[in-house]
Amino acid sequence: MNGVTPSIDSAQARELLEGLGEEARRFRFEVAPNPCVGAAVLSGGQVIGRGFHRVWGGPHAEVEAIAQADGSGVPRERWDTLVVTLEPCSSTGKTGPCVQAILDAGIPYVVVGATDPDPRHRGEGLEQLRAAGVEVMVDPVPAPLERVAPHFLRWSDRDRIRRPRPWTVAKWAQTLTGQLSPPKDVGDGRWISCGASLEEVQLLRGRVDAIVTGVGTILADDPRLTLRRSPSPMAVDGLQTLPLGDVAGKPGATVAPARVILDSWLRTPPEARIFAAPEGGERGGAVHVVTLPGADPIRRRALEAAGARIHSVRGAKRQSLDLRSAWAWLWDQGFRRVMLESGPTLLGNALEAGFVDQLRVYTGSVRGGEGESLAGWLVEAPLEERLHRESGSDAVLEAFHG
Repeated sequence: MNGVTPSIDSAQARELLEGLGEEARRFRFEVAPNPCVGAAVLSGGQVIGRGFHRVWGGPHAEVEAIAQADGSGVPRERWDTLVVTLEPCSSTGKTGPCVQAILDAGIPYVVVGATDPDPRHRGEGLEQLRAAGVEVMVDPVPAPLERVAPHFLRWSDRDRIRRPRPWTVAKWAQTLTGQLSPPKDVGDGRWISCGASLEEVQLLRGRVDAIVTGVGTILADDPRLTLRRSPSPMAVDGLQTLPLGDVAGKPGATVAPARVILDSWLRTPPEARIFAAPEGGERGGAVHVVTLPGADPIRRRALEAAGARIHSVRGAKRQSLDLRSAWAWLWDQGFRRVMLESGPTLLGNALEAGFVDQLRVYTGSVRGGEGESLAGWLVEAPLEERLHRESGSDAVLEAFHG
């Protein structure tokens, strides 16, 4: 303790916590499965730094608030209080532990809105702060996580912890009538989305560990699934997210996500464009092909020669890949947030199996198209925390799949 007393009472702290929680919630689709968190640094009753966890893998709220306070001109020895909506993290993940950042800043008093619901970490951050001499107050009437970050409660649920699988963001583009492929005379029969939406997808790709697709998409569209450029920051309810390349707070720090093809019988052509060398600043992660045990050895060798890494997982009645086994394999590879970018067959199977946690659906301005419509499914789907917005000429729906 450095003798500085807190400059905020419990009523003021609660009001500040409410405001920080609501503002942090605006980033819910960018940070999931991480929680929406807001923080503020105070000196003499005045907020001199505010911060929010804005993107998955980016700086946490406490770190951002401390950085803003450093730019305020108020010396650190006059900082007396940190207010944060959720217990500071005590372990290293995509970023370092926030507990250490608070201790390094020398803040003597911390007000916490709620303890971490994850049983593996609950209370650990508070204990570490107190052991270092920091006075900690936990709001006895916290803003309920059911309202502020319900997705995080599902992520830290005991059953999810017991049978872990990656947080899965399903992205697709559809026509006004719900087809995932446009008429053949539109966008070369491939493109539904406008340029602004394609740029957003590049941003999303840069914020996942892996992009998952099916062999049907490889055969039909021959995609690259690469990061092709660094788009501008994207606005979320008027707030700017970090641009691609600043995901870890350092320009150029983004690692291209792995590219995973689910292919029961190794039908992926060795000459597919996904194996081609990057061009013009393009970045592509390793290509993994997940298949059934006993796959054709000739096809296997051809794909390995093209650059694929082949993996075998259990099948469903030995006819097709078992999705639970495939998603367990993704987790075992260290993939924690993945993007499902596929056709209607794999997409529908993943949705039906309950392996999709979050949706981003782009609806273009064209009618008709090829294949079965998903419009009926969207009407009946148990979607939560819906956000409707526009991207150029496209309508965008973001939601959590309940």
